[in-house]
Amino acid sequence: MLNRTILKTLPAGVSAPGYDPATIRTGIVHFGVGNFFRAHEAFYVDRCLALAGQQDWGIAGVGLTAGARSERKASQFTEQDCLYSLTEAAPDGARAVRVIGALHAYLLAPADPTAVLDLLADPAVRIVSMTITEGGYNIDETTGAFRLDNAAVRADLAGDALPTTIFGFVVEALARRRAAGSGPFTVLSCDNLRHNGDVARTAFLGFAQARDPDLAAWIEAHVTFPNGMVDRITPSVDDAIARTLNAASGLDDALPLVAEDFTQWVVEDRFCAGRPALEQAGVQFVADVTGYEHVKVRMLNASHILLAFPGILLGYRQVDEALRDRDMARFVNAYLELDVIPRLDAPAGLDPQDYRRSILRRFSNPAMADQLLRIGGDGSSKIQVFWTETVRRVLSDGGDLRRIAFGIAAYLEALRGVDETGEHYAPAEPTLDAAQLELADAEDLRAALALPAFDGWRDVRSVALTDAIVAAREAIRAIGVRAALTECGGLPG
Repeated sequence: MLNRTILKTLPAGVSAPGYDPATIRTGIVHFGVGNFFRAHEAFYVDRCLALAGQQDWGIAGVGLTAGARSERKASQFTEQDCLYSLTEAAPDGARAVRVIGALHAYLLAPADPTAVLDLLADPAVRIVSMTITEGGYNIDETTGAFRLDNAAVRADLAGDALPTTIFGFVVEALARRRAAGSGPFTVLSCDNLRHNGDVARTAFLGFAQARDPDLAAWIEAHVTFPNGMVDRITPSVDDAIARTLNAASGLDDALPLVAEDFTQWVVEDRFCAGRPALEQAGVQFVADVTGYEHVKVRMLNASHILLAFPGILLGYRQVDEALRDRDMARFVNAYLELDVIPRLDAPAGLDPQDYRRSILRRFSNPAMADQLLRIGGDGSSKIQVFWTETVRRVLSDGGDLRRIAFGIAAYLEALRGVDETGEHYAPAEPTLDAAQLELADAEDLRAALALPAFDGWRDVRSVALTDAIVAAREAIRAIGVRAALTECGGLPG
């Protein structure tokens, strides 16, 4: 079993932490110890802990959910001294395996909420970070406000028992620190959503305001919520993958992890109680993360779904398979080169061409086994976020609409749930009802353009774009996806 006692006798090719994990102390508490956190934040902190004077920044993880699965996970972490192996896989097949020691404690909140509160109230803790998923912040999508109608939130606000939500734990801990005069900590969201710090600020202040307006005012004045852009593909690991990883590494690890060899973290440098020297571990600190978010959304996220929709129709199921198709690769590359980059306001020091090349390299990585149906899922929401700005700019300057039109046509055809090989699948569109989904099958090929996916540019509606979308849909049905891509997709010669 992987634990501290075997760190000096690891199998050949497996790197040990560059420090003694038994000597580090807790400076960060993290809620939501999932695969992405372990391959991202913990990966960077692990690098930091090997630097002189950084041993006070160890991470204590907190799990918020009860049940047998959560208890098993907590037991596995405890038995392995919270160590785990990370395999970094490159597109060319090269692999590097290291043991991560940054996580040195793990608490299951339902089992011992008092211990969690005591830990958060400890002045040594200066950062509370989280990966609680994009939907975990309990924000009303219509009003943008923190929802007070959630049952668990209501229970925590009632104060009849120890908290169960992250909002209850964090705000109670800040109340205790305020009363003790021990100062605030930084609340650091590591979830993959735009302006995640602002979202976290809205959530925690919303809870605090409902509990105690004076406490909310203190939090607003003293606690920092930096925005950050996070990026690393980290697939799920089932039992079969875990066995494969362990067979390759020679370890007996109950919690092995695999991730791509690319990783990025851009963070606004606003930490009220100090931070680790993460800049020496590869993290980029900036005054404003907005420009980096725009580049990621309009290039990486947008091209991901642009690859997904026609790829699904062609019968591909993995991202790397679709990108190995020469026509698909040319299509995505042309979109980035001709439609996005010329209209992109990239932050200083970021080369869009280098970023484009990194995107195509990352998408080609077979070790990620990323599913096109997952990437294309919730397309209605993703199109609004990922494509809107580019569509608006192309319409504004009279640019070539063919690639955009073909991407939209492929999305609408993909909503019909059958690829051109005849295989059926279920499109995952949680925000669309049955009547909306039926628009994709309407005889009038313009009807589906009423879907909310296209609301972002409805005020600058273009007859030329509508006609190009309809023409592309007709071509896909008449001559097939590949021929339609060549005819309607604006591929460079």
